[in-house]
Amino acid sequence: MNPGVLQGTSRFRLVDYSVTAHVATICLNRPERRNAMDIEMRRELGEAAQDAVADPGVRAIVLTGSGGHFCAGGDIKDMQAGERLDAAAGRLRMKGAHTGIQAFFETDKPVIAAVDGYAYGGGFGLALIADIVLATPAARFCMSFMKVGLVPDCGALFTLARSVGLHRAKAAMLSARELDAQTGMDWGFVHELVSSADLQPYAQAMAEALAGGSAAAIALTKQALNQSQVTGFAAMLEIEASAQGIAFSSDFHREATGDFVAKRPSRFVWPGVPQAASVSSS
Repeated sequence: MNPGVLQGTSRFRLVDYSVTAHVATICLNRPERRNAMDIEMRRELGEAAQDAVADPGVRAIVLTGSGGHFCAGGDIKDMQAGERLDAAAGRLRMKGAHTGIQAFFETDKPVIAAVDGYAYGGGFGLALIADIVLATPAARFCMSFMKVGLVPDCGALFTLARSVGLHRAKAAMLSARELDAQTGMDWGFVHELVSSADLQPYAQAMAEALAGGSAAAIALTKQALNQSQVTGFAAMLEIEASAQGIAFSSDFHREATGDFVAKRPSRFVWPGVPQAASVSSS
């Protein structure tokens, strides 16, 4: 695959999938419903996630939404369209949505969420699955489930407390109140604020930087951090030692240290923050 060529996947109707410069962009594309997820979109999102994870030419993933919004959560009209679900059927409905969520969380590849507008309900959960969350000042986050008598989903029961602490997670979920992007920064689940115009280019530049880094070091770091939430200190030191042993043996490490000694430019360069935006980082 030529990394400079944008490739589309035509079988998707509600999700746009493309790859350029080793970065897969998965864009929820149901703007007339603020990218609310119905059953078909959940299925397509899961398939797109599996495509990105399985493709050896993809080294980083960007999640985003079209039409000025990330994702308004589950489609309430879609929920009303069917018959009343019993507990078993409701559980199966959610299990179908877990394909993409689990793929994004477990993949070795870095995942960036680029959020503009609404990230409500399951959309908030989807953003939290990412390793890095970028947001515009217009982004709004809400665990809106209590408004319709549901339990937070799309992994949020796992991710939110780990991002913001137990009591803030409880307050956000039980109140179903809207959180603005600056609150996301203050609480720690938003990494940087950028303007709407800069959101997609900056997410792409950030993803390309990660795609050009050491795949081994990135994967080992991501997986170790995931394990750190449920692993003791002594076990984490062993994970650290084993991971570093692997990283020391990589070609990237050998070549990068050679660059450093020879005073050549670093091969891993993080993109500068867009100057047009009032930006801060957590």
